[in-house]
Amino acid sequence: MADTLPYLAAPGTITTCLEKISNAATPSKVTGDFVNTKLAIKGGSGRALVPFLKKIGFVNSDGTPSDIYTRFRNPSESGSAIAEAIRFGYKSLYDSNEYAHDLNDADLKGLVVQVTGQESDSNVVSLILRTYKNLRELADFEGAASSPVEPAKPLASPITIPQPQRQAGQGSSSAPGRVGMNLSYTINLNLPATSDISVFNAIFKSLKENLLDSDELE
Repeated sequence: MADTLPYLAAPGTITTCLEKISNAATPSKVTGDFVNTKLAIKGGSGRALVPFLKKIGFVNSDGTPSDIYTRFRNPSESGSAIAEAIRFGYKSLYDSNEYAHDLNDADLKGLVVQVTGQESDSNVVSLILRTYKNLRELADFEGAASSPVEPAKPLASPITIPQPQRQAGQGSSSAPGRVGMNLSYTINLNLPATSDISVFNAIFKSLKENLLDSDELE
């Protein structure tokens, strides 16, 4: 099945955008207002930038700057950050050829046509190539990871499981005259980020068998 690859109708805009991003303070969110006001890129070219930056991993889906964005602003990391953004946004190219950035113009065009299914002389192919090349000029693939790093999934929030309290005199094993004591403790459990219900079943079964049903406190 043919894939779509990110491109800009004005490919040179990305070079201007990245130059201004490197100088502007990192915003809490990358919005149209930020592009228009702080980056001074207006009109249709400005409106196209936020969706494009999301496609290449510079901006998270909620509009916040990504790790790639913040690393790019560090001069010693900018080249490798761009390389990672290229591998992220043009993943289909790298699935077909992990050294896509080393291809000559003819071979790169052939790869784009292969991946997208577009006609070789189409305007879309031309815009993809020009946008890609503008990014490639700023990239350092030698210092970048060989594959884009996926954002780490946070663990679920800790949950608290109170231990049932045992009252003095409860249970058949309580000795006459024994001084009563109430004991309780809290378990803070970090659950893994998974949708596999069997994982949770195993965790809570183990808790029940080893802690919650224990008679050691009697």
